[in-house]
Amino acid sequence: MRFLIIFLIVCLPGFTLIGQHTGNVPFVKGVYGNPESILDKKMSFNSLGINAIFVHSASLNADLYRKAKEQGVRVYVEFPTLNGKEYLKQHPEAWPINEKGERSPAADWFMGICLTDPGFRNYRIQQLKTILQEFPVDGIWLDYLHWHAQFETPNPILPETCFCQRCIHQFENEMDVQVPEGEVSSQAQWILVQSDSLWRLWRSRVLNGWVRDLNAIVKEIRPEALLGIYYCPWYPTDFKGAQYRTLGLDLKELAKTVDVFSPMLYHQMMDRPPSWVSEYTEWLGSKSGIRRGEKPFIWPIVQAENKPGIISTKEFSQVMMNGSRPPSTGIMMFSLHSLISDPEKLNVMKTLYRKE
Repeated sequence: MRFLIIFLIVCLPGFTLIGQHTGNVPFVKGVYGNPESILDKKMSFNSLGINAIFVHSASLNADLYRKAKEQGVRVYVEFPTLNGKEYLKQHPEAWPINEKGERSPAADWFMGICLTDPGFRNYRIQQLKTILQEFPVDGIWLDYLHWHAQFETPNPILPETCFCQRCIHQFENEMDVQVPEGEVSSQAQWILVQSDSLWRLWRSRVLNGWVRDLNAIVKEIRPEALLGIYYCPWYPTDFKGAQYRTLGLDLKELAKTVDVFSPMLYHQMMDRPPSWVSEYTEWLGSKSGIRRGEKPFIWPIVQAENKPGIISTKEFSQVMMNGSRPPSTGIMMFSLHSLISDPEKLNVMKTLYRKE
């Protein structure tokens, strides 16, 4: 049965996209997670057809970097930009404040941060500089790139944040708005009723400022390195425009800075069909004006993980191929652990990646 499945996979329309070149740039055949697990299994990246690894920043080490480069594999680093969970344990002053004037609770497993906290900003900047100075990586991928919320679910958690005094004062100064004095809850209510559009624009600008500043650091230290982003792949009208209103993402503005968009197309987690992967990728290209082979590139990350149910071998092959169709010029999956623990899925990836 396994060999029948693989035979069907390589004969399906669209498969030949994987392995094609776009100009002088080879199609990115990536894996995401801790790629050292491949080496621990006595396999090589080359034997699996992998030409790029997307590694957690905490998992990057000299030995992994050296072995990847010896095999001609590009090394991209996932950078947990706005994940505040660990930082908040020692720095509660950076906790995002909701419209009630209270600390916003964790959104399921995720805990965000106040984006204007200077201590956290400096903390992340120093982490980024350390990575770039120690390793000549091929790129940095910004992850958790949004204001505090949880979108990797059919029913997202979308709190209103951040209404700390620092955020309110910056909003006033930068948007030329005067928020009435009073309790935080009353100030938040005034903002959401009387100045909502400016508030949403300000929050988006704060997020864009993070991206611009981190990109400047990347280009200063490693001029040839790419800046990519993992981000929530909603359409503008989904959940009443929450991608912009709550998460703070403005794709048109981000496209001015970012080298690669990696939409997190986790179809089962978000209760979407496998066809959504190609539909969204096509929409992203047409909406943003992206042309295949031109920056910003589109390299989706698709779901292999059995969460919340089972991703079958066939379904995994479908989303891999759907995410590889134009205007995409690369693909990866979440996560490598799911392949290492499932030989049939690993075989699917190997067959797809080694097909020329």
